[in-house]
Amino acid sequence: MLCYRHYRYREADTQLSSDTDLEDLEARNAKAGKGKAVKKGKKGPGEKGKGTAGKVGGQGRVNGHHQENGMENLSLFEVVRLGKSATQSVVDDWIESYKNDRDVALLELINFFIQCSGCKGAVSSEMFRHMQNSEIIRKMTEEFDEDSGDYPLTMAGPQWKKFKSSFCEFIGVLVRQCQYSIIYDEYMMDTVISLLTGLSDSQVRAFRHTSTLAAMKLMTALVNVALNLSINMDNTQRQYEAERNKSIGKRANERLELLLQKRKDLQENQDEIENMMNAIFKGVFVHRYRDAIAEIRAICIEEIGVWMKMYSDAFLNDSYLKYVGWTMHDKQGEVRLKCLTALQGLYYNRELNTRLELFTSRFKDRIVSMTLDKEYDVAVQAIKLLTLVLHSSEEVLTAEDCESVYHLVYSAHRPVAVAAGEFLYKKLFSHRGSEEDGMPRRGRQSLNANLIKTTVFFFLESELHEHGAYLVDSMWDCASDLLKDWESMISLLLDEPFPGEEALTDRQETALIEIMLCAIRQACECHPPVGRGTGKRVLTAKEKKTQLDDRTRITEMFAVALPLLLAKYSVDAEKVTNLLQLPQYFDLEIYTTGRLEKHLDALLRQIREVVEKHTEMEVLEACSMTYHALCNEEFTIFNRVDIARSQLLDEQVDKFNRLLEDFLQEGEEPDEDDAYQVLSTLKRITAFHNAHDLSQWDLFTCNYKLLNAGLQNGDMPQQIVIHALQCTHYIILWHLAKVSEGSSKKAFTILCDSLMIFSHQIVSSGREALEPLIYSPDDLLQAELLNFILDHVFIDQDDDNVICADGQQDDEAGKIEALHKRRNLLAAYCKLIIYNVVEMKTGADIFKQYMRYYNDYGDIIKETMSKTRQIDKIQCAKTLILSLQQLFNEMLSELGCVFDRSSASFCGIKELARRFSLTFGLDQLKTREAIAMLHKDGIEFAFKEPSPQGEGNPPLNLAFLDILSEFSSKLLRQDKKTVHMYLERFMTFQMALQREDCWLPLISYRNSLQAGADDDTMSVISGISSRGSTRSKKSKTPAAKEGSCSSSDAGVWLNREQGAQTPVMMPSPHLTSTVLRETKKLRPDEGYMGVYAMSNEPQHTQVTWMLAQRQQAEARQQQERASMHYAKMRSHMQHAIRRGTGLMEDDEEPIVEDVMMSSEERLEDLNEGMDFDTMDIDLPPSKNRRERSELKPDYFDPASIMDDSVLNVSMF
Repeated sequence: MLCYRHYRYREADTQLSSDTDLEDLEARNAKAGKGKAVKKGKKGPGEKGKGTAGKVGGQGRVNGHHQENGMENLSLFEVVRLGKSATQSVVDDWIESYKNDRDVALLELINFFIQCSGCKGAVSSEMFRHMQNSEIIRKMTEEFDEDSGDYPLTMAGPQWKKFKSSFCEFIGVLVRQCQYSIIYDEYMMDTVISLLTGLSDSQVRAFRHTSTLAAMKLMTALVNVALNLSINMDNTQRQYEAERNKSIGKRANERLELLLQKRKDLQENQDEIENMMNAIFKGVFVHRYRDAIAEIRAICIEEIGVWMKMYSDAFLNDSYLKYVGWTMHDKQGEVRLKCLTALQGLYYNRELNTRLELFTSRFKDRIVSMTLDKEYDVAVQAIKLLTLVLHSSEEVLTAEDCESVYHLVYSAHRPVAVAAGEFLYKKLFSHRGSEEDGMPRRGRQSLNANLIKTTVFFFLESELHEHGAYLVDSMWDCASDLLKDWESMISLLLDEPFPGEEALTDRQETALIEIMLCAIRQACECHPPVGRGTGKRVLTAKEKKTQLDDRTRITEMFAVALPLLLAKYSVDAEKVTNLLQLPQYFDLEIYTTGRLEKHLDALLRQIREVVEKHTEMEVLEACSMTYHALCNEEFTIFNRVDIARSQLLDEQVDKFNRLLEDFLQEGEEPDEDDAYQVLSTLKRITAFHNAHDLSQWDLFTCNYKLLNAGLQNGDMPQQIVIHALQCTHYIILWHLAKVSEGSSKKAFTILCDSLMIFSHQIVSSGREALEPLIYSPDDLLQAELLNFILDHVFIDQDDDNVICADGQQDDEAGKIEALHKRRNLLAAYCKLIIYNVVEMKTGADIFKQYMRYYNDYGDIIKETMSKTRQIDKIQCAKTLILSLQQLFNEMLSELGCVFDRSSASFCGIKELARRFSLTFGLDQLKTREAIAMLHKDGIEFAFKEPSPQGEGNPPLNLAFLDILSEFSSKLLRQDKKTVHMYLERFMTFQMALQREDCWLPLISYRNSLQAGADDDTMSVISGISSRGSTRSKKSKTPAAKEGSCSSSDAGVWLNREQGAQTPVMMPSPHLTSTVLRETKKLRPDEGYMGVYAMSNEPQHTQVTWMLAQRQQAEARQQQERASMHYAKMRSHMQHAIRRGTGLMEDDEEPIVEDVMMSSEERLEDLNEGMDFDTMDIDLPPSKNRRERSELKPDYFDPASIMDDSVLNVSMF
């Protein structure tokens, strides 16, 4: 137990008060008579004046590591946070500063703890001298940022990942470097411990969490110092005793005095350290181990485990163990986990077991109950702890305790099962007596044979016979050598028992065969059984070699033994079914290389006999699968096995034809014996037809006769009808497998309709009885459907000409017909998205084609977006942002990580984002959550990947924020602030100071979030679309094919405002939704207007297509006048990219969404401060009504794909 004699801290209830005053503390120290160090306020030799205490920057470090890295002006907090300097050098610099002026250095250390708590305030030298601890903490609490609950220990981001480890390392190194002098000066440690004790009692979580961690790490470092002092004292005492026991003539009195003085000094130092540890333990640990915050409780328990393991003589007793025992009942799993890991470190050391006996007897039941903890990690560690307890003392755990762990080997959670398997192995199999050492290594009398029988007994006693694979997998990591002893298993099954040996019963032999099969499967497949694990993992080179070696051993053993085993157990269906599964794990090449053909013939004979003896479908299907495994054309044994299979099937089919002919004779009643013979033969044929193509035997005719006779007479036995239908089913499937892929589009449409019919909609309108017919496509089928759409719908017209086979590729009607078919395919798939048949996120691959194929499928895609938004606004928003992310990743793979944001690809993505933004409408309250989620996903994507060019460069996807800013105008004012705060969680301090071009997306996005509701802007630079369909490209003029990101001018802007038709448009009437504005003359200094649509007093909020048609003539005249004026003012410009009249045909939002500024003056101010490169491009318009009327009436009629009457629901 720690000594309390020199406990210097006057406490009311065995703990330090948070109100402890620094000066009062020193006064008490002075009264205690400790005169080792200079007290506060008394300047020692070389000490600086008080006036320097206000500097908190670690000035005057000329030899330290800081100056070498250019960080001499950084605070301790910044140095530790950055983690670029060696902690040793940082501490040495601080110690040097402390020696020069301890007040300045100590004030810097105090502010270090304050800043590590996330507090923006700082303790000044005046506060340090005149204010009590409680007053300082209260002052810091007032300056704490209450808007955010984050502080360095909880912050996310790459810059904070190593902060906790660096913080803890700094404290440990600080104590280690000061352990010989400074920590005994009754000033530095007293001040730090008093401050941390007060902070740990704060109501501010950040202060409490950070100070508790600091105090616990400080305690751990002091425990290490105390341990070293204890070792030195023991060594000094031995030296003193050795010197004193010498004879008087050889004894050195001076050495005795030195050793005695050294022991006295060490004792005094140890008393000092014990006083410090007692102060921390009683002032911090005793209160914080039961803190309301789980992280704080976990810190305390983790550290007390370190103390007990490190300095067991002082801490490993019931007075400290009780805290761990009590905390094992904590409601948070992470705290319970820390308790178990702390105890594991103690039980692992056998020398400490005697000190743990009372604790074990008191808390053993709790540890056993924790094996069933709801947190799997806790359950795993509890089982491992019990394994250590079992290893140290077997008498501690009762039979009931062990049985509560045994059954966990069948747990579906693999780590729990593996831990339980290790416990089982330690308990049942790890004991080996001296008489067992002389046993043979292999065979029936080997040690493994006895252990295998023990495993069988346990398997049968557990009464979970269907889970043999789970038992094998649980024991595989610790007992693989035992489970791979197939030679002993074969010996137990085939050899006669020795005199006096008890033979295996029938149940035990069945269980042994099952365990043997499961062990072989585990060795060959190298992955857990179904229900455990996430799937197959990639094997290492060593694991692959082990797998091949095991497979070779299995083949060499069982190629010889399997025919003998089948002959012995041929009448037992359960045993035979398991044995027949073994050949699928063979290396068939060994039959040839090992000269084992005669054993193969024996195996084929035994399989044939099994087929003739049994009528159980499980046995027959196992025989069929065995033939399927052996009939591999890659191996030379194929011909031999194929001949045996053909002979067997010829005999069965001939027998079936004879029996069927007698069975269907007119005028005769079939007796039961004939029916049984027909049924038995039909079962054998059906079982083989499942895995083998029997088309050459023309079984369809026979089954048709049998089923037709049953329909005519109505007296056919039910089992015969069932197996006849099953056999016919296999016949059809084998024929379908041979069908060519010539009608893939028709099959796709039928499949989509079938999925719609058998979706969850089938139970609507009171049709709950049809619920068993509901079918949901799996991920693989959904991926295939989507790939089909991408390969057959989103293609160029020229590519589709190759697919068309009607010889009319060049005919316009043929092109329209091909487009009509593609639209039907897309509509069929979009229905699956709308009705939740496939996951909504698959629509991302559809939505990202919105602009590129707007002419062909724009109406379908837009309607799909509208319907999905009605179903789930948030999921729809996540799908839209996912489509933009996919396009962004495709652009990165094409252009590389360094690209021009004025490129056509990037502008196209940005324009698509702008179009997506328009579809959200004007009611921001309705789309509030969806828009917020969209921004959240976008921000996470932007900061997801670090820069491939190294630290200091922007993240790889940072430019995505430029695209995301298109949706900023859809945020409410208060949501902008929330999103901005979320953005700052990913930003470092250096990011906020960057002003290079590569950081412009971040700057512009932050500005878009900081703007008020009246200043919301929706688009700074309009995007450029990807290439459209072939029809639209043919109609484009050369001017439209030039660079798409040129700087636009006022004349072009005026032209766009007039609503005139641009050269890139198709020669069809526009269906626009825009605002007509009066033409405004340009001043000479307004040569560059940017891309902002200006309207002081818009006349309309939305203009219909008819109004646009009536004013086309006037608009065309205004365009010509504006063009002439533009030519005079900007004659040096060679070309400009023109933009269309407004939104696309189906964008129902008014053009006011596209207005960026509310007045001309704001535009002028913006133009003066920023120089934008405008990128204007037109989307080809959709077909107008006249052109659509030339198409078929059902050009896009979703109802034609599936009649509404089928589901009684509307399609679109």
